[in-house]
Amino acid sequence: MTAKWIRLIVLAAIAASSGPVSAEKQYGPGVTDTTIKIGQTMPYSGPVSAWATLGRAEAAYFAMLNEHGGVGGRKIELISLDDGYSPPRTVEQTRRLVEQDEVLLVFSAFGTPTNSAIQKYLNAKKVPHLFLAAMANKWSDPEHFPWTMALWHDQNTETAAFAAWLSKIHPNAKVGLLYQNDDFGKDYVKGLKAALGPKALTTIVAEASYEVTDPTVDSQIIALKAAGADTLFTFASPKFAALSIRKTYDIGWHPVHIVAHPGTSVGSTLRPAGLEKSVGLIGASFLKDPTDPQWRDDPAMRAWLAWMKKYYPEGDITDWFNVFGYTFAQALVRVLQQSGDNLTRENVMAQATQLKQLELPMLLPGIRINTSPTDYRTIKQLQLQRFDGTRWVRLDEAGN
Repeated sequence: MTAKWIRLIVLAAIAASSGPVSAEKQYGPGVTDTTIKIGQTMPYSGPVSAWATLGRAEAAYFAMLNEHGGVGGRKIELISLDDGYSPPRTVEQTRRLVEQDEVLLVFSAFGTPTNSAIQKYLNAKKVPHLFLAAMANKWSDPEHFPWTMALWHDQNTETAAFAAWLSKIHPNAKVGLLYQNDDFGKDYVKGLKAALGPKALTTIVAEASYEVTDPTVDSQIIALKAAGADTLFTFASPKFAALSIRKTYDIGWHPVHIVAHPGTSVGSTLRPAGLEKSVGLIGASFLKDPTDPQWRDDPAMRAWLAWMKKYYPEGDITDWFNVFGYTFAQALVRVLQQSGDNLTRENVMAQATQLKQLELPMLLPGIRINTSPTDYRTIKQLQLQRFDGTRWVRLDEAGN
């Protein structure tokens, strides 16, 4: 059974190749007739190391692909370096990837503050800074940063969806904000305030931030409750989202609790927080959730589970960051396939800006990736959902 589903993945990857093929081979750095060398940085150590499963899943996908011949007969060599979620270290490791390892591109580098630290450098070097694992709104700025493109939806898209839902379901909400004190958290706050418009001045009654080195967010949660908030937005990484969920429940506070997408994984957030303490959470997604029974017989989900079992058996199948890694890798493979034998940095970036109605197996039905030279936003659609103690349940059009 596993072999059947793995074969399905490989055939789907091959079938996805529909781009132009060059009559004459043209190679950029890191490319030979047999190899495509790409690089990335991941927080394998440090305060947000739970997210590093993303890089491991991507490496596992490329391992599977390489077993079956790679892309166009070229095997993908992924050099994935630990930056500990420290921007200075990200700069150091990225310079090594570009200047010593001579990678073709930087793929799925993780984090908003870390990618912010390397964006200008990679654009000055004209190195594709492709499919960032980060959500800041600034990643879609082809006028000023034509070499940078994220794959995640941007924070404005998510906060706009939350604000629209809140105005419909809870129009007189008194909102408290908990956010990570860096670009990641601050951009969420900016996005929500922009989405709420003038109403933000009266709707948001309190804000509290945390540092990624903090041991808890207990004092912040207590302060937000004391401020009279009846709605809590948590803009946090998995660890701190779990801490906020647990503390909110433990002090007997029951606000409408909206958690930003990075902190909604059942495996890395809700289970550590306590599933019973997570009931009623509101979140948003664009991917199929492996904990959701509705996907049990879905061919794409069965293929993903077979791939996890064979290529990443130590990975947690309840952690959808492993779905992200699988999907991010598939998106990159599509770009490389469209590039054909013209594997220069310029053409790879050009192909990334010409994705049309791209459907990837683990995207929710109806969600497709479209890009253009003037629009670098990849995911523009989200599905709001509520956690019922076992799984995330998609909300209907009425917001229920």
